[in-house]
Amino acid sequence: MGHLGAVKGYLLDMDGVLYRGNTVRPGAREWIAYLHEHNIPYLCVTNNATRTSAEYEAKLARLGIPITAERILGSAETTAAWLQRQAPGATVYAIGTEGLRSELRRHALQVVDGVPPSEVNAVVVGLDPTLTYEKLKIATLAINAGATFIGTNPDATYPSEEGLAPGCGAILAAVERATGQRPIIIGKPEPIIFREALRRLGLQAEEVAMVGDRLDTDIEGGHRMGMTTILILGGVTSEEELEITPILPDYVFADLGELLRAVQEGRA
Repeated sequence: MGHLGAVKGYLLDMDGVLYRGNTVRPGAREWIAYLHEHNIPYLCVTNNATRTSAEYEAKLARLGIPITAERILGSAETTAAWLQRQAPGATVYAIGTEGLRSELRRHALQVVDGVPPSEVNAVVVGLDPTLTYEKLKIATLAINAGATFIGTNPDATYPSEEGLAPGCGAILAAVERATGQRPIIIGKPEPIIFREALRRLGLQAEEVAMVGDRLDTDIEGGHRMGMTTILILGGVTSEEELEITPILPDYVFADLGELLRAVQEGRA
């Protein structure tokens, strides 16, 4: 088990940890203020590919949480950067929001619609609130014609104010079923996004704590990398699920306020 006293920096999930929908989670503002006051390195790492880092900065500002875009790493940006390294200028069909599409274009990738499936180099799938059968069909045809199948993240659900809603993983499952191919996953728990986060922090994995609300992405990914793992309840994972899961975090807190008190009191 990692000890919080040895932690030099933090990776913070966002949805379900800092906020849920448009509601700030308890202790979120105080936790960020503490990190700023003590100059503790941190980076927000989110699997949500619907927004750019600048859009996340604006949302956090509206919620009263002062985090700049430079401290935010999303799976959309990470996916675009990875694909540009693997296939510069690739032709991409994207299922997702304008936030994902703009990140792909920003990295000099050609986002296309209405081209023959054989002309598509890669299919990138993110969360898409306007998902249609036609989008699934185009993605399937392109992958079957040889396009690389990429998923921004595997999250089956995401926490909303109404409850758990279908996530990117639910869309990936449909395309995987139709094509018989497994996607390359960029976001948590896979190492691609974690390696980029550590590079930006300038720290080693054993010096970092991953703070998240999902066992199968935040905690599992943190374990794989050799990080200290901290689960925040009230997002995706319940206390009941903790009793039956084989994925166990190093620490469990109700919210960031409780984590902050533990760190300040030196009892974690």
